[in-house]
Amino acid sequence: MSGSDLLLKAEGIQKSYGGVLALHDGCIELCAGTVHALCGGNGAGKSTFLNILMGLEAPDSGRIWLNGSETRFASPASALAAGIAIITQELSPVPDMTVAENIFLGRESRRAGWFVNQTVMRRKAAELLERLNFAVDPRVKMRRLSLGQIQLVEIAKAIDQRSSVLIMDEPTSAIGDKETAVLFDAIRQLKSAGVGIIYVSHRLSELFSIADEYTVFRDGGFVRTGLMKDIDRDELIRLIVGGSLIDQQCAATEPEKATLLEVQGYSRAGEFEDINLSLKSGEIVGLYGLMGAGRSEFASSLYGISRRNRGRLVMDGAEVEINSPGDALKFRIAMITEDRKASGLFLSQSVRKNISLTSLSSLSRRSFINERKEKAVAQRMIERFHIKVRTRDQPVRQLSGGNQQKVLFARSLTTSPRILICDEPTRGIDEGAKREIHAFLAEFAAQGNAVLMISSEVQEILASCNRVVVFRHGRQVAESPVTRITPELLLHWAS
Repeated sequence: MSGSDLLLKAEGIQKSYGGVLALHDGCIELCAGTVHALCGGNGAGKSTFLNILMGLEAPDSGRIWLNGSETRFASPASALAAGIAIITQELSPVPDMTVAENIFLGRESRRAGWFVNQTVMRRKAAELLERLNFAVDPRVKMRRLSLGQIQLVEIAKAIDQRSSVLIMDEPTSAIGDKETAVLFDAIRQLKSAGVGIIYVSHRLSELFSIADEYTVFRDGGFVRTGLMKDIDRDELIRLIVGGSLIDQQCAATEPEKATLLEVQGYSRAGEFEDINLSLKSGEIVGLYGLMGAGRSEFASSLYGISRRNRGRLVMDGAEVEINSPGDALKFRIAMITEDRKASGLFLSQSVRKNISLTSLSSLSRRSFINERKEKAVAQRMIERFHIKVRTRDQPVRQLSGGNQQKVLFARSLTTSPRILICDEPTRGIDEGAKREIHAFLAEFAAQGNAVLMISSEVQEILASCNRVVVFRHGRQVAESPVTRITPELLLHWAS
């Protein structure tokens, strides 16, 4: 690239919080018409670096240039005005506004300079979504959308701002393979228009599909930059984690015969219909399907978050009723929800409080919590899952995504479950944390328990599960041991 192609440059960016160095050497060079992958594990400093680029945080030192001029943004609004937009992993829709209103929030079309012109906004939103091939109705309120659809709306909103620099932080974390392919088509359109894209994803296969260049951060500092065509997956992993990782095939255990859970004709109107499946001791069963296939809705019903309209739930040979998460816990069923921020964690509470939340009855006497026992349980789980914390009383919002996810797993284990329902358990976490979670699930199943795992990643399903059940449009369309499935066949069933 020539110097005139350089859109954004940052070097020597440093930031500390309370005396703790979070970033000591943030560097990147982004050229027009390219996708630049920003790689690194949880805690590598990527989020701090992006927050500084977007004006959310002020750096302690370092320099930033945009279009050849040195700059520093005092707010996200000033960054956006200069031509830098971001799609964040943490979605922030206004739930009681429509899709169109969310897309044009702060940029509304108005009549006579005062009244919002809903008709014009709906028409523009429909044209934008159709151009991007995003299947979302602009008239629908955001609260009625799935997490994946909300992600598509956030992507459309950022693209419509027509920025010269677009930062995408885990843009596919809540969408499936089909929607990812649609997004990649949109990214190629942006590249051809000269937009520079900083792309953050823990899904390494995506980086090799869409990125032209890469930069790796580790432990808060710059490690290396280069062209994607000049590096392979193993070398990139080595740079990210600081050493090689032995590939694990987590679905190595032979399932036993005992059936722990079975559903027959399980249905909920408008969401899923006539589901028949079983979970056996020692087994990890994968649920695969495209966005809107009904997998998460089915899992929520099993856990008692919503109620089925008909069908039977059998555990240990006896029919049971689960009408609330409390009922599920009594039957030793735990669940890792899809969105750890919105429905999994209490972000303002401590790591200790988040871990102990579902086991308070066993830690209490006469309504008083035994803090000594609570601290002991939390500490044991922090050590068990290698959760990186300064102290167990640290607010969970301060942890990296991978460590937050480990807190959820730690909480689930405090209830001594036999069945663990995991909805996208590795969404938005780094390769090292992902492998730790896969290893935990394999160990959990090998102890005679069972796992029901929802994942939108084909390779994760095939590498981690014994058996896969495929959903399409709310129905169960296929079931097979993973040894008899190829990625192509799985996608064929799902679509």
